[in-house]
Amino acid sequence: MDAALFKPLSPSAQDLEIASVVRRERGRLLSFILRRVRDAAEAEDVLQEALYELVAAYRLMQPVEQVGAWLMRVARNRIIDRFRKRRPQLLGDLAAEGEEADSALERLLPAVEEGPDAALVRELLLKELERALAELPAEQREVFVAQELEGASFKELSARWGVGINTLLSRKRYAVLRLRERLRETYAQWLES
Repeated sequence: MDAALFKPLSPSAQDLEIASVVRRERGRLLSFILRRVRDAAEAEDVLQEALYELVAAYRLMQPVEQVGAWLMRVARNRIIDRFRKRRPQLLGDLAAEGEEADSALERLLPAVEEGPDAALVRELLLKELERALAELPAEQREVFVAQELEGASFKELSARWGVGINTLLSRKRYAVLRLRERLRETYAQWLES
């Protein structure tokens, strides 16, 4: 934000300055958010939170240099906060809600129809997931794929393979931990882009 914006102004002059900044930055900021948050209503919430922080900083006379970059950083932090607050939703949980596990995976990935950038991100994420799954020990990979992608319950898998449920739970837990670690870097890079 320009230093001139922090000169003592009347409330109406402050409102005009804030409105000017919002008009100038809103479109670019919303595009930035929508690339990271697929739900339009949630993206709008993040936008409003970022703009609220701008207004609060302005009203408290906190200097903000490079308002565009500052707003992007605030929005990125709000997006990260929202992801952290959410309980990770397992593909199996989505399938339990009446959706096939394969279509649940489809819902979590960017849609091809969203354009070439989304198609590229989708392809990269699928390749990374395939690589990460291939790196797992066979027993962990089998449990993860059967439970998460095929929608099999642990009880079914136990009966099918003759392995105890606790053993299957343990294998899946280790698979999830390894996948999470393996994909964490890819995810962080995606958020920063």
